[in-house]
Amino acid sequence: MRHVHVRDAVLEVDVQGSGEPVVLIQTALTADEFLPVARQPALQDSYQVVLYHRRGYGRSSSAQGPGSIMRDAGDCRDLLAALDIERAHIVGVSYSAAVALQLAVTAPSVVHTLTVIEPPPLHVPNAEEFIAANKELVELNDTKGTSVALDNFLTRLMGPQWRHDLESQLPGAVRQVQRDAATFFASDIPALLSWDFDAEAARRLNKPTLYIGGTESGPWFDAVRKLMSDWLSLSEDVVIAGADHNLVVTHPGQVVRALINFISRYPMDA
Repeated sequence: MRHVHVRDAVLEVDVQGSGEPVVLIQTALTADEFLPVARQPALQDSYQVVLYHRRGYGRSSSAQGPGSIMRDAGDCRDLLAALDIERAHIVGVSYSAAVALQLAVTAPSVVHTLTVIEPPPLHVPNAEEFIAANKELVELNDTKGTSVALDNFLTRLMGPQWRHDLESQLPGAVRQVQRDAATFFASDIPALLSWDFDAEAARRLNKPTLYIGGTESGPWFDAVRKLMSDWLSLSEDVVIAGADHNLVVTHPGQVVRALINFISRYPMDA
């Protein structure tokens, strides 16, 4: 990986393959969650795949000051400029799907197509439960410390065996999440909870848009899928059988097949 300067930060970036650029925006907490997708030969054989670490992750600059979805979107825009990429197929999962949506609104000229993989359930009808759970995590981090908050969060998400499961799915991930967890609690969660995005903002999106979800992701993300369908003029909606919210790690081949099938119908030279 190499380091690229963007405004007041340096981002760690990996670029593989050749062809039209596909940018995978890093999600929250698990910095290399997109790695199984980026390594799929079908993607690298046909496209230039850009994978990077956001502020506070890996060897990128630390996340100084309050985090924001707007800042993350600005970093992505500036990274593309630094790499001499005028337009790209933009892909985000969970937290980074919010970043991708924001980028498409604030810097539409750099977004050729938009793929969102289960954005956060921040604006669904039952969002109060999600918001309350995140505020509770921030408070736990402040009062009990990052290690306690991390164990609490991942135990609820994956079960008490989360270290074993996470490491088996993505080798090296346990050490990574422990190292970068402070960014997740102190920067990413507050950034998400303060994200100002609504139906009016969504109506300004005029890019070909793909939604990818899993059948086992639960009611929060069932509601997100419906919301995205209501808010966006989705070009395609793909649901992967047997997949949950961890689908980019557990089902990378199916995610890439859906992605390539979508973006190949919107070539940049058309």
